[in-house]
Amino acid sequence: MAWRGKPAKPRGLPRPAGGQDGDCPRPGKLFLPRALSDPSTSLVPSAGTETPEPGRKVMGFLEHLEDLRWTLIKSAAVFAVCVTVIAYYVDDFGAMLSRPLMQVKAQYPAMNTDLITNSPMGVFSVIIDICLIGGLVMALPFILFFVGQFIAPALTKRELKVLLPTCVATFLLFLGGASFGYFLLTPSTIKVAFELNQMMHYTVLWTADKYYSLLIWLVLGMGGAFEFPLLVVLLVYLGILEVATLRKYRRHAIVIIFVIAAVVTPTPDPINQTLFAAPLIILYEVAILVAAQLKRRRKDEVGKA
Repeated sequence: MAWRGKPAKPRGLPRPAGGQDGDCPRPGKLFLPRALSDPSTSLVPSAGTETPEPGRKVMGFLEHLEDLRWTLIKSAAVFAVCVTVIAYYVDDFGAMLSRPLMQVKAQYPAMNTDLITNSPMGVFSVIIDICLIGGLVMALPFILFFVGQFIAPALTKRELKVLLPTCVATFLLFLGGASFGYFLLTPSTIKVAFELNQMMHYTVLWTADKYYSLLIWLVLGMGGAFEFPLLVVLLVYLGILEVATLRKYRRHAIVIIFVIAAVVTPTPDPINQTLFAAPLIILYEVAILVAAQLKRRRKDEVGKA
């Protein structure tokens, strides 16, 4: 006769976690050790890793995407506001951009400073360039601030200490380079160009788009070129470059700077090339001094630790 009773329970087997005898795990449920499944249990960090700062919010992938979306929206909104402001006062901004031309005219009264357009749509392209490029320059500090807010949660304390001085130095160096290009380099370039036209007995009739293109190229080009020492300091800080290497190849760097000046400056005269190269050479020397001081400070911090 077959036995119809209840099957005997196996003895000695562990009971399934979180249930009674005979319970089966729900589909898709992952059973982890308590140290991993309990959020209140913290794992011991491995050696060499930096523990997250207390109070810092842990964000998921979708939250990062949402944060990035709002960063782009805020940057676009500030850029649109700046473009609108410049478009509303476009005649005043045009007069401000013509200041280097008026500065040269004060030295050469016979110079014709009336800008012309040689196409029916030329004035629209000029206005669009003024609004877009001017709006970008005006909105740049705000955009840098929004980008810094976006990347700050992912940085450590040490990296946050470097972020703020780097952003401030980036803005100040760009502003200094743009001011140098606007107040000194552009008038000197126009002056040399007018003297060469007089020597060749040419009539000076400059179009508005060519003049503003020259102005934007020199101002933004010098603003970007003045970021060069900051790049050198960061490379030394990250350990990619050594201060001894910068001092060893100082002459090569000066030659390269003059080659870049010959390519960037619109006139081939040595005066403008020297005006372009001289501040970069000075900034290169300043970068060496700052990098050496920074490396010395890091050695002292490591020695104290």
